[in-house]
Formats: sequence, structure tokens, C-alpha cells
Amino acid sequence: MSFLEIKNVSKQYANHLALDNVSLSIEKGSVFGFLGPNGAGKTTLIRIINNITIPDTGQVLLNGKQLSLQDTAMIGYLPEERGLYKKMKVGEQALYLAQLKGLSKNEAIKELKYWFEKFEIEEWWNKKVSDLSKGMAQKVQFITTVVHKPKLLIFDEPFSGFDPLNAMQLQKEILALRDNGATIIFSTHNMGSVEELCSHIALINHSHVVLDGRVEDIKRSYQNNIYNVTISNCTSDTIEDVECIRVDKRDYNTIFKLRAPNEIDANQLLTKLMQYGQIQHFELALPTMNEIFIQVVNNA
Repeated sequence: MSFLEIKNVSKQYANHLALDNVSLSIEKGSVFGFLGPNGAGKTTLIRIINNITIPDTGQVLLNGKQLSLQDTAMIGYLPEERGLYKKMKVGEQALYLAQLKGLSKNEAIKELKYWFEKFEIEEWWNKKVSDLSKGMAQKVQFITTVVHKPKLLIFDEPFSGFDPLNAMQLQKEILALRDNGATIIFSTHNMGSVEELCSHIALINHSHVVLDGRVEDIKRSYQNNIYNVTISNCTSDTIEDVECIRVDKRDYNTIFKLRAPNEIDANQLLTKLMQYGQIQHFELALPTMNEIFIQVVNNA
């Protein structure tokens, strides 16, 4: 079920066309990766979804209805450029931002207490934001983004400034928010995070959507007939009629990365390989999202 629909959206700034007839459909309860090189148009579209700016043409539908200013209350946005006031105390600022999103003071205190305890940062309440590290401040801003339980969450580079342990904790919380019904847009240049979090992605380049679909479907479409194979007691370091991209030796095993001709399917390749020794491992080698990103952008 589509929760957010972008239909034929275009946006022009002076002599720069930021978005050119962009259409996307984001399923309810999904983590949707919004990707692209710098200057591609991602930030412009995020601003349109947040009602910060309006499109020149096209429309944005939320739950089947035209997006309005009133819908801002059901959106949580964590921008790449952080916006906490450094001279304010952490608790004072979190409370202020929660109330801006429509929570009463009592509701805000209750929800903030829950999140501060979850992140084990209760002692930060009376600290000034200027006393926090980048990662610590990022935790506070994450909390202020999700505290009002928005139905749509937009995270722009949410792991910036985090060490691996804190990034893992934040990733766990993002998936929990999804499991509790939130729809999430995740914008990042970290393709590893995309593979771990996202079920669907769209890649925008030069103001156009150049790739859109399920992550697994996209990876398979760019697979290019490459396989990882391990053969024990292999009789040769080459395979007839098959390109050997890489060959490694480990004890009695020979580990191949192979590219088969398009006319040879997996069963035919496996039959051929059995002539060279005992097959220990055989798998289709799907490309990474990082490899696909580079290929698509370079081709564009």
C-alpha cells in the first residue's frame, strides 16, 4: 500500500532545474532509501515533502490526500545539517521542540523520559548542547525527531558522527520504528547502511529518477552472470569457456570468481564445474549497492 506518492514533481531555481518530472511511490511501513550524488535534487524533494517549499508542477499525496501544512505534525525530519541551539540546556530544548510538534508539556516530559532512559542519557538533561560531542548531540536530535511518534520519518545521514556501536543502536531503533508502523525515508551516501536497512530505493541523478525498485530486484538485474565458487582438489586454475575474474588458493581449495557467458545458466555452469573437482560452494555473486550506484551515476 502506497503511503507517500510523488507525482510528476518539478522544481526550478533561477537557471537550475532541481527536479524534472519526478515520480515515486513509497509503501507504508517500509524503509525507503533515497540516494544520489551531491546536487542531484534529493534535498529539494525532501524540502517539498516537509512543506518547506512547494513544487512548480506535480503533487505530493500522503495517505491518498494532497499534502498540506497540517500534515507537518505527522512528519519527523532529521536533517543532515543539525539544528540544535548550543546555548540551551538539552532537556529544555528537547521539551521545547516536542511541544512544537503538538505534545502537551506532560506528554512531552513522559515521552522524553522514555527516550532518554532508552539511550541512557538521563544525566545530559541539564547539560548545555555546546558541551556535547557531535555524536551525543546527534542522539538528542534523533530523539526530538521521533518523540511525537510521527507516521512519516525522514532521516538524512542519521549515522554521521557515530561510532560503530552507537550507529548499530540507532539502526536498531530505526527498524523498531518501522516495525511499529512508521514509514521511513532514509537518505545517505553509505551504501552499506542502505543494504542493511532498506527494502526499496530510488536513485536520483541530474534531477531525474534513474533507478527505482526493490533492493533485491535491482541487485539481481545488475548481476551480470558472476558466481563465487569453491572447488576442492581442483584440476585447473582456469575453467574452459568461462572468464576467471579472480582465483585464490587456500589449502586444498581453489576459490574462483567467475563470469559465465550469457548463454550458460547456473545449472549448466555447475555441471561444467563438477568436471574440475568437488564443489564446496557455489553462489550467484550479487553486486553491492555501492557498485550499482557508481555504475549508474557514471553511465548517466
